[in-house]
Amino acid sequence: MKTPTLFKEYIWLVSTIRKARRISFAEINKRWVRTDMSGGVEMARATFNRHKDAIEDIFGIIIDCDRQDGYKYFIGNENVLREDSVQNWLLSTLSVNNIISESLSLQKRILLEPVAYEGDYLTMVLEAMKKNVRIAIKYRKYGDEQPRDLNFEPYCLKLFKQRWYVLGHFYREATAEKPKSDYFGMFSFDRIQEMSLTDIKFQMNPDFDAEQFFSECYGVLVNDDTRPLRIIIRAYDYQRYYLRDLPLHHSQREIGHGEDYVDFELFMRPTPDFTSHLLSLGACVRVLEPEWLAEEVGQAHLEAAEMYYPEENE
Repeated sequence: MKTPTLFKEYIWLVSTIRKARRISFAEINKRWVRTDMSGGVEMARATFNRHKDAIEDIFGIIIDCDRQDGYKYFIGNENVLREDSVQNWLLSTLSVNNIISESLSLQKRILLEPVAYEGDYLTMVLEAMKKNVRIAIKYRKYGDEQPRDLNFEPYCLKLFKQRWYVLGHFYREATAEKPKSDYFGMFSFDRIQEMSLTDIKFQMNPDFDAEQFFSECYGVLVNDDTRPLRIIIRAYDYQRYYLRDLPLHHSQREIGHGEDYVDFELFMRPTPDFTSHLLSLGACVRVLEPEWLAEEVGQAHLEAAEMYYPEENE
């Protein structure tokens, strides 16, 4: 289904201003006339103003005008378009949809990665978050023979490696029979068998910050006791270029390099999902610090080699 025409115009306008950094209305019109959407007709000032207001209302993106710099337009709250923001994800997704929808004749030559679609669950969780009501799920995690019935407060959603997750807060006041319960759990939509909204209201902790909650994590593992620490990895060959362009974590920074390698420093929790990713990079990445993590990753490589060459280890 094609994105409605107005949305295409909104997305084009934001993308044009963002790429230009600062641009006049006259220059915007020059670029607009060159698009197929314009039909060769300039954008009226009133239309531009309506689009500007709609963009702020729908996407939360503010288009400001610097009157002291020749009435140049710019994104007034650029911070909302950081890489991991909802606005950036939505804008990028719709932009790609626009481009592909105009090239359906090439659909057999455009290959995409599948993303688990859990539209019903996503809608229900969002509704529960808006209403501040608990949700009940029947959940079967990997390794369990039977599903469990769970009931929790939905605090936030996270998309990671093409899967949707909900962060659930479990809270119960202490009673004579049971102690106080207060902890979080992550649940993947693809392992939820049933979901329903309850009538039980909850008050979300006003100090909770979803971005801060996951700031020390690689992915979605949040319940173990792993502490954040300084990690140094050495990337070889082409992997050093990949890690420069696509950092493993927001704390990553380059601290040294050699003829065929680059050293990166990170400050984060070395949780199992992070070490698994390091293992997936094979001989292209080596852990230098801490020593215990280097030994853990090295041992995992040895165990993997034994599966392929058992006779060499007898």
